[in-house]
Amino acid sequence: MPDGPGEVRSMALNFTLPNGESWRTAMIDLPVFPVKDARGFHDMLLATQPDPKTGKPDPEKMRVFLAAHPEAARAFAAIQAHKFSSGFANATYSGLNAFRLVDGSGGTTPVRWSIVPVDAFAPASANAAGNPNYLFEELLARLRSGPVQWRLVLTLGQPGDPTDDATTSWTASRERIDAGTLTVTALETEEAGNCRDINFDPLVLPSGIAPSDDPLLSVRSAVYSADFTRRTREAKTPSAVQIEKGR
Repeated sequence: MPDGPGEVRSMALNFTLPNGESWRTAMIDLPVFPVKDARGFHDMLLATQPDPKTGKPDPEKMRVFLAAHPEAARAFAAIQAHKFSSGFANATYSGLNAFRLVDGSGGTTPVRWSIVPVDAFAPASANAAGNPNYLFEELLARLRSGPVQWRLVLTLGQPGDPTDDATTSWTASRERIDAGTLTVTALETEEAGNCRDINFDPLVLPSGIAPSDDPLLSVRSAVYSADFTRRTREAKTPSAVQIEKGR
């Protein structure tokens, strides 16, 4: 899809640990998810389908959808208030689902995580639209001036914080732990398959991290599996964005 100043961006990470375990996480640059379960997502897809006559969603279908899913109305308000960044390098990416950290005695603590940029935030500009690859080209140009970094931030939940509803966020007063730094020093295309051929299943977790009761986790796992299986049967095509040799 073409890059745009208001398009949702994502970051997917695959951690391979010394003991052979893996941790896979896919995050987006939104503060909340628009729905909390599979039924809500299904209903949202139907309600937001453009009317062939207008090219826009039918207002009556949207009214019925929001009446049946009031949590979506609150989530849409938070998403509409969200300011997109000017590029990939200065965006915050969040895992909107809750998980649980498990200690040595089996006790658990609710957790959500985000990748917070070291680069200063700058708002997206509508003037950037028109170049379908401007976000990728800007990231490549940014890397020529030095590594791009993000901080891995864990937000710890407290009793009463919802762990089964990705349409809500936890309060800003929750304890936050700086768990490390992600440093990107170079880019590669997807042709080698090092990222393309991975299923970023949110339930691929190492010891010490467990799923919460968020129903979207099992839904995402099932859908990603089906998507990955279909994708492996497709012919591999050149990357949409190419990178200069030697850069």
